[in-house]
Amino acid sequence: MIPAASFSGKRVSLFGLGGSGIATAHALIAGGAEVLAWDDNPESVAKAAAAGIATGDLRAADWPRFAAFVLSPGVPLTHPKPHWTVELARGAGVEVIGDIELFCRERISQAPAAPFIAITGTNGKSTTTALTAHILKSAGRDTQMGGNIGRAVMTLDPPEPERHYVVECSSYQIDLAPSINPTAGILLNLTPDHLDRHGTMAHYASIKERLVAGGDTAIIGVDDSWCAQIADRLERAGRQVIRISKRLPLTDGYFADGTNLMEAVHGRYSRVAFLEGIGSLRGQHNAQNALAAVAACLRIGLDLGEIQAGLETFPGLVHRMEQVGRKDHVLFVNDSKATNADAAAPALSSFNRIYWIAGGLPKEGGIEPLRGFFPRIAKAYLIGEAAPAFSATLGEAVPYEISGTLAAAVEHAANDAANDTGGEAVVLLSPACASFDQFKNFEVRGEAFRQAATAIDGVKPIGGPR
Repeated sequence: MIPAASFSGKRVSLFGLGGSGIATAHALIAGGAEVLAWDDNPESVAKAAAAGIATGDLRAADWPRFAAFVLSPGVPLTHPKPHWTVELARGAGVEVIGDIELFCRERISQAPAAPFIAITGTNGKSTTTALTAHILKSAGRDTQMGGNIGRAVMTLDPPEPERHYVVECSSYQIDLAPSINPTAGILLNLTPDHLDRHGTMAHYASIKERLVAGGDTAIIGVDDSWCAQIADRLERAGRQVIRISKRLPLTDGYFADGTNLMEAVHGRYSRVAFLEGIGSLRGQHNAQNALAAVAACLRIGLDLGEIQAGLETFPGLVHRMEQVGRKDHVLFVNDSKATNADAAAPALSSFNRIYWIAGGLPKEGGIEPLRGFFPRIAKAYLIGEAAPAFSATLGEAVPYEISGTLAAAVEHAANDAANDTGGEAVVLLSPACASFDQFKNFEVRGEAFRQAATAIDGVKPIGGPR
């Protein structure tokens, strides 16, 4: 835990008592703050009270006495309208912050030299965070990873000068972290997302920009116009900017040339790393993730040998293009986290002979946006409520069967893939759907796929339950 000593002896209100909220409350208490916490869910309030956290309805609180208000990132700050607690805090002139802001203040006060890599973007931030942390750990660095992935940030070990922090940040968390100041800030990409919470694309982009604007070095993917404009704007303002591109040669920065990761310095190119043969980093989208990780790790002092070794041993993100097993020429890949068509596109773009398991609780738009990948699909195995609609979209373009259940789909896909003589065949769970018609969440669905695949006679597991 990181005790939030910056509020020692002060009163702090807190709203949102999920896992990260309770962790944040404990960190504030450990730092000497007097905390009053609340939640709209009575069960969450009872759980917090049982954990020794003082609770009370913040509607009746004496707001001018609070030094700060800590808000869960899942609670609306601005759109569609501010939560009632935000209006009370602002009315009393109380600053509204989140757990990332608490972390930043503790790092600056305790160990400002501790390397801090913060990662955001619409897509790819979890993989980039996990990859960066893996490279650092593989190189023997004291590494802490958390934030929007894995552990709540205030449950990490306290800052020390040689302790490295790799923190994934959602737009909600950035919006509550006005002093975020990473050693290397990464902005991967921007596409419309969470506009129900941010109002407009311009506002969403401005929030993401804060992460890279406040740090020492801004590492920015420039393959979309929003990020390219942010890079240009920060550079004009005198910030140190490193551009990365997964598809365009750059004059200065880092870019992908196939599986080679290149550095450009005034138009002169050299290879800094490669992804050839690294199954967990297939695809153009993973080239962008790797470029960002390479740039950040170089920025904080790793050498190219350490970075390449980390790339080659990266196991991948669980449930995201996760290789779970192989039998002869058949590879089994768990992409259960792909809960809509856009999220399924990276996996479908990364393999050439796909036995595709898709379906579940359908999302708006279905799989029509994936039509460009249909030539890569040898056969589709449709499950869940989406099966009839998906079969209508596939029509005569792709052979398919309505398997109904995941277990049946895995069995049938594995048999068909085993008889494929066209080279590597991939049994891919990339559902393009939510899981809730048949599974509690996408993690449970992915684990069911792993178990079904590795139970097949002759399949050699890759990794194991994580």
